[in-house]
Amino acid sequence: MALERKAPELMNYAMFCGGCGHGVLLRLICECLEEMDLDKKVIAAIGVGCSCHLKSGINIDLVQSPHGRAAAVATGMRRAEPDKFIFTYQGDGDAYNIGLAETLNAAYRNENICVFTVNNSNFGMTGGQMSWTTMPGQVTATSPNGRDTGLTGMPIKIPELIAYSFQPAYVARGAVGTPADINRLKGYIRNAFEAQLNHEGYSMVEVMCSCPTNWGMDAVKAKQHLLDEVVKYYQLGEIKKRGE
Repeated sequence: MALERKAPELMNYAMFCGGCGHGVLLRLICECLEEMDLDKKVIAAIGVGCSCHLKSGINIDLVQSPHGRAAAVATGMRRAEPDKFIFTYQGDGDAYNIGLAETLNAAYRNENICVFTVNNSNFGMTGGQMSWTTMPGQVTATSPNGRDTGLTGMPIKIPELIAYSFQPAYVARGAVGTPADINRLKGYIRNAFEAQLNHEGYSMVEVMCSCPTNWGMDAVKAKQHLLDEVVKYYQLGEIKKRGE
């Protein structure tokens, strides 16, 4: 008989759209914080967008960052509170479009922080506009005829850019598409946390999620689209393992 899993004490009800995946990631982060006894010493910098809902979804100290600047805010927190555990939580539009300079500079300096980026291939909260991660042909609020990569370039892969250009401690890409994906993602989160605890430097975990609201699909179709199309381009796994 399967044992009932209790929800983490850190976690509250959050106002995410049904089926988007943010709630799954938030639960995994809360589980790891509690299991690793970090729940009383953690501060998170959140971006502007769907990540703003962490204010209602998690019982930890949060700092609301200006749009795109969570990595810079986390750097300041690291300087001011060297004994705290620090992570950021952002969307792809926030971290990669508006905050690309801050994201890359924190990685370049190998700041001892954990960066979580939810990649749902659009600006989720601000109206579903095209981002640098939008898939070829994807219809968004600002690409009504589908993304033309001949004009805009191909979707960007920031984790690979960081892993191959700098010297980060750990870089991985996970997803919330299947139970197996979710279990592997929790392992990536733990690795990122352990890297910070061991003072190894910067860690990034990108999390591929669906966005039923802005993709114009129900939750089931959106998840299937994530599995059938999106993760074929954004391949899952550990891009830079610890100690490499």
